[in-house]
Amino acid sequence: MEREYIRSLEIKNYPVAGVDEVGRGCLFGEVVAAAVILPIEQLANLENLGVTDSKKLSPKRREHLDRIIREVAIAYTIGTASVDEIDEINILAASLLAMERAIAQLQPQPNHCLIDGNQLLRFKLITPISQTIVIKGDSLSISIAAASIIAKVWRDRKMVELAEIYTGYDLAANKGYGTLKHREAIAQIGYSDLHRKTFKIK
Repeated sequence: MEREYIRSLEIKNYPVAGVDEVGRGCLFGEVVAAAVILPIEQLANLENLGVTDSKKLSPKRREHLDRIIREVAIAYTIGTASVDEIDEINILAASLLAMERAIAQLQPQPNHCLIDGNQLLRFKLITPISQTIVIKGDSLSISIAAASIIAKVWRDRKMVELAEIYTGYDLAANKGYGTLKHREAIAQIGYSDLHRKTFKIK
């Protein structure tokens, strides 16, 4: 999809929610999704400020943009799916569930959702909302990019907090991802109750 087409969807179907998740590939912790509704008049401004895929931004830059997005957004919410849910229903289904939980909390409810990825939401919790899936959406849609930043900053902060409790896994640095140090720690001291047991340690 072209960026111009995505922008037309954001304007035509207003209010539109951008939805993205983070933590899908982690070994530790819940998967986190954010849903964000932005004012139309802020889309170009946020793009000029550098709002893009959170993975392309430094932690300091993400924190800065996170504050700006929260200040200008009409609404933003966080949805999560637990480690137990990930292990029970698989990470894809858990990611979609976290996204729906985020959307369900939005006030106002959007007319349309832009979903990062290639999977439509199943809408088991709320009345179905029209949606468009956007592959690499966090690079094509400002709304999705804003959601990716909100979700990433929220989850990273949670990982730093949990690092104080679950010591030995280097969580403050790896944020739950399977770095060498993290995998070596699992091999030495085993899984914690917040590790995803269905994820194989490579």
